[in-house]
Amino acid sequence: MGTSTLVGSLVASLGWTLLHFVWQGIVVALATAELLVLLRRARPELRYAVACLGLLCCLVWPILNFAALLASNGSADGGGHLPGLGGAGTPALESNGLVAWLQLRFGWIVALWAACVGTLGMRMALGLAWLRHVVRTQPGDPAWQARLSALAARCGIARDIRLRVVDRLASPVTAGWWRPVVLVPAALVTGMPSHLLEALLAHELGHIKRHDYLVNLLQNVAEALLFYHPAVWWLSRRIRVEREQIADGFAARHLGEPRRLALALSELERLQFSGQHLAQAASGGDLADRIRRLLHPAPRPTGWTGLTAAIPVLCLALVWAATAHALTSRDALVAGQRTANATRSALADFGSCAKPQYPQADIDAGHQGTVTLSFLVDPRGTVTDSKVLRSSGFASMDEAAHGALRRCRFHPALHQGRPVTEWTSVQYVWTLE
Repeated sequence: MGTSTLVGSLVASLGWTLLHFVWQGIVVALATAELLVLLRRARPELRYAVACLGLLCCLVWPILNFAALLASNGSADGGGHLPGLGGAGTPALESNGLVAWLQLRFGWIVALWAACVGTLGMRMALGLAWLRHVVRTQPGDPAWQARLSALAARCGIARDIRLRVVDRLASPVTAGWWRPVVLVPAALVTGMPSHLLEALLAHELGHIKRHDYLVNLLQNVAEALLFYHPAVWWLSRRIRVEREQIADGFAARHLGEPRRLALALSELERLQFSGQHLAQAASGGDLADRIRRLLHPAPRPTGWTGLTAAIPVLCLALVWAATAHALTSRDALVAGQRTANATRSALADFGSCAKPQYPQADIDAGHQGTVTLSFLVDPRGTVTDSKVLRSSGFASMDEAAHGALRRCRFHPALHQGRPVTEWTSVQYVWTLE
């Protein structure tokens, strides 16, 4: 497979993957939303798991679809043409409407998608660089470091957790997995009562205990790769909301005072919310709703009851998704095979010409080699011009191959089903048996 063909296959496979995810994301979002409604009174840990599973499906499904498209492309027509793209990289429309219009512009769509992913990836990299810079350059507070370590020990966290005091930060945030660090705004250290700040630190320890930083990074990857689909942003938002409720519950249990954390959150509500999304912030989620839940926790039935009720919904969504995927894959394969027949390069009919005669002088001298010839074939299949692209190293052998193959008939090149004039190359190998 040539470089241009490989690039065309990758672009078209990616184009189809991005196009299919429009409906795939809707299926995942609807199934997840139904499950979350059924589990609205379940524990937040169960809703969090469902939302994470939905976002994971949004990542895995397009990856599997992309791999399947590449695999079917390799066997669809034997020439490495992707469904919807011709061998020369020019799409041939097999249907009307928006899909056909988008298919013609897969190159631009993929280029725009790559540019946006690159921009979002750069934003992630800058955020991580900022976190690393802050951890290395900002000072700690020995007194609060000791209190944080003691609080972590009470919460059953054995790892060392660093604390840094940062200016121009509205809320405590947690970063890092292997060596976690809690960033505390300088304004809170000097202006918030110590028992309330301790409650916010207990919330951050809940994130560290559950390794939420890794899930948060996965969310950022999903948001960067699938930025164009609202379902991804909605699922990511639900994950953050449930995650903050879980951390609130963790802090309330270990503090033994839910009202203290609620009071700390109400104080935090007066501050400007932090825009840092590469770390978990205590100000995440709906603060008013979190305060209400802490002060007036609603009784919840066991999560398994809601999950059992949700199983039929999940099964129906999976059946719908599998059926839709099978239908679209079949249509793409049929369209690809039609396109392969509608667009092709010129082909030599070797049965219409005599085999080149090996020059006797080259046989006696033991000469061998490969000559590459190029022929200009008109819509009638007749050669109108020819040239030697690469010599075998021996002029007599080049001339013998050129003279014989120039008299061959060719099947003309096709573009969208119509014969066109096109240059095509032919190799002839001279070998002594």
